[in-house]
Amino acid sequence: MFEKMVEMICQYVEVEPENITRDSRFIEDLGFNSYDVMSMMGDAEAEFDIEIEQEEAVKCKTVGELADYFEGLANA
Repeated sequence: MFEKMVEMICQYVEVEPENITRDSRFIEDLGFNSYDVMSMMGDAEAEFDIEIEQEEAVKCKTVGELADYFEGLANA
């Protein structure tokens, strides 16, 4: 899931994949704005066939936290 997230992130911001870690923060480290985050979540719903609860997803501040959240939804 993390590797796919990195691919998605690179579609939204100009960051090299090798510079994205599980601890990378979307806004502070990767340069996302709130629109980018919401757009990526919409793409993730389609890509991973999941239904994201916005209230839960916004609690995820790092790539690793969001990847774990998505993985939990995909395995449910």
